[in-house]
Amino acid sequence: MQLVATVLIDGASSKDLQFDYAVPAEWAGKAKPGMRVRIPLRNRQAIGTITAVREEADHPERPAGRGGKRTFALKPIAGVLDEAPLLTAPLLKLAEWISGYYLASRDSTLKAMIPQPVRSEEKGEKTRKNVRLVYEPDLETLESLKKRAPKQAELVEFLISRPGQQGLLADLTGLSGFGRPSITALEKAGMVVVEDEVVTRDPFADEVFVQSAPMALNPEQERSRARIVAAAAEAETERPPRPILLFGVTGSGKTEVYLQAIQRVVDEGRGAIVLVPEISLTPQTADQFKKRFAAMQDQVAILHSHLSAGERHDEWRKVLRREARIVIGARSAIFAPVENLGLIVVDEEHENTYKQESPPRYQARDVAVVRGHLEKCAVVLGSATPSLESWKNALTGKYERLDLTQRVDDRELPLIRVIDMRLETRKNRGLAILSSKLRESIESRLADRQQVILFLNRRGFARSLICPECGLVMECRHCSLALTYHREEDKLICHLCGYAQVTPRKCPECGGRAISLAGFGTEKVEAVLNEVFKGARIARIDTDTMRRKNDLKLTLNAFKAGKTDILIGTQMIAKGLHFPNVTLVGILNADIGLHIPDFRASERTFQLLTQVAGRAGRGELKGEVVVQTFTPHAPAVQFARHHDYTGFAEQEIQLRERLEFPPFRHLAMITSRSVHRERAEFSLQTLHRRMKRHLPDGLTITEPLPSPLIRSHDQWRFQFSMRGANAKRLTGHIGGVLGPLSFPEDVIVTVDMDAHNLS
Repeated sequence: MQLVATVLIDGASSKDLQFDYAVPAEWAGKAKPGMRVRIPLRNRQAIGTITAVREEADHPERPAGRGGKRTFALKPIAGVLDEAPLLTAPLLKLAEWISGYYLASRDSTLKAMIPQPVRSEEKGEKTRKNVRLVYEPDLETLESLKKRAPKQAELVEFLISRPGQQGLLADLTGLSGFGRPSITALEKAGMVVVEDEVVTRDPFADEVFVQSAPMALNPEQERSRARIVAAAAEAETERPPRPILLFGVTGSGKTEVYLQAIQRVVDEGRGAIVLVPEISLTPQTADQFKKRFAAMQDQVAILHSHLSAGERHDEWRKVLRREARIVIGARSAIFAPVENLGLIVVDEEHENTYKQESPPRYQARDVAVVRGHLEKCAVVLGSATPSLESWKNALTGKYERLDLTQRVDDRELPLIRVIDMRLETRKNRGLAILSSKLRESIESRLADRQQVILFLNRRGFARSLICPECGLVMECRHCSLALTYHREEDKLICHLCGYAQVTPRKCPECGGRAISLAGFGTEKVEAVLNEVFKGARIARIDTDTMRRKNDLKLTLNAFKAGKTDILIGTQMIAKGLHFPNVTLVGILNADIGLHIPDFRASERTFQLLTQVAGRAGRGELKGEVVVQTFTPHAPAVQFARHHDYTGFAEQEIQLRERLEFPPFRHLAMITSRSVHRERAEFSLQTLHRRMKRHLPDGLTITEPLPSPLIRSHDQWRFQFSMRGANAKRLTGHIGGVLGPLSFPEDVIVTVDMDAHNLS
């Protein structure tokens, strides 16, 4: 019998290449599914991942070509790159599901599952040279050495006095003053050994975590915790438990429920994954977990893209080596190779940041549910404003629902006041950034030494630069998007592709000097606050200010310590953060995102308003929220004002059902893009005709149109969408049509299954 490995070739093309290779006898016990191997491919060597290993009867040659007239022998694997599989059997099955459901290549799926620092052929460990004493010589030998080589004897005595009888080579030859020849001589004599020591790059290495005690749970929290623990126990039976939707108002203590449920799962010898939607939330969440599990904090791994390559490598390897049993991170952490997984938590499960916008375009929340099914693992989706997809699944019984209706310690939900900015604009005879009500409320909080958060989901100083004489709006050269003015840099910047240009002093079209700024962003808000509230300590959080690795963490820590009075921010501060002294939250423009051409616009606005409002009144003092809007009667605003998620969901679900939109239909967005407008448009129209031909029953297709954002990064974009109640039928039809087609080299066609971004 001969061992045969099926190997998926790395990065061969957009189409997966998979070939069979013979497993040589020396690799027989080491070549396993999920491991990377070096294999011969034509006239070169390539890297691939073993997807399956099987035994075959010895066939030195097998048929090839038409009719099997020519024969060839299986080429052998040239080498195995990993000591253990990087992907477990359930993860390989998950990769297969992702590839089929999201119509992505298996190669791109495996690349998404294994971080680049781990995937690279080099091992990536950071090492340093360590000198270790092999044995301690007796007195006679040591005396003899002192006479013959006093410096060597001095080094031996130094090592004997050191912890573990060892020392770093750099320290010995540097600060301690021992020469390299002395070390080499002792090494040749067999008295010391110079060896590589792996240095673990820990993002929290410089921090000390003090053990935090579990908090007392109220009856609702205790019921939820007990049910989650029971579901994790059920996971060990043949039938996986239903996913759980933990529906809890902001400040209801969902995180404490997660912590205590995970503690029980870990105590029983199983592992856990906690997903958070924003990297900005990871430091605070990591801090909570490191404190709660301080006695075993090395077993808590952090995974997100803002870690250095070395830190990501070491944290992921720590999980692979079974040294970490709890993983916290953004969406890609769902692929962490946790052994004996017992619980997956998806916090703020409604967030669109769980949707990957590059191949494979997976939704981490849904992938978590599928992984839970494959690993017979409990899955908890937590939110104060669940996605309508999850809410419908709970209504139909596909998910189990647990409710937390009260804030911790019976604290009241904040009072939300809605300010009609149309009246404020008339009163001020122009656009006002701060309404009179919000300004008075800020003054009151500052006088009482309380803290304020102001939210505006637009960075920069002004939204655009416009010429009132000819109407020209300065646009990006590469995208169909207005440039945003940044005063600190005195530049116009595209927030899509990053293009920047010097701000003109006159209109480049008509030469007029009345060119003016329109709208405002967080930078302008900061400038206005510094003028209005002199002496107040103000900080701003957006991607312009949080450029270095620890900027965000330091800013949030300063705010938590009371060193900042007013915190201005974009979506980075909208959710998950807990500051007990914040008693006022101001939402400066609730209309951003409400009037875009997207059927989810109202849902997203409601979720954002509710989440931002939830930052107020989380301590002993009552909270207040001031919402500034030009559309005060919009359902999203009014339902958020009354903290009424169920009312909003009921109305929105009825509308979606009538329009046959998600969650009642799956939606796939097909897009073509190219630097040549005509080729992108023609390719999409051709594809549309093929898709429309023999369209299966139950599927609908829209007409091909320019994308709302027709040009991005110098590429012209066209799109159409398809909908269907049956996901398998929808993906089957799209994949069946796309499979045999080829497009011009400069045309890229993408399929986004369950699309979140329709532009």
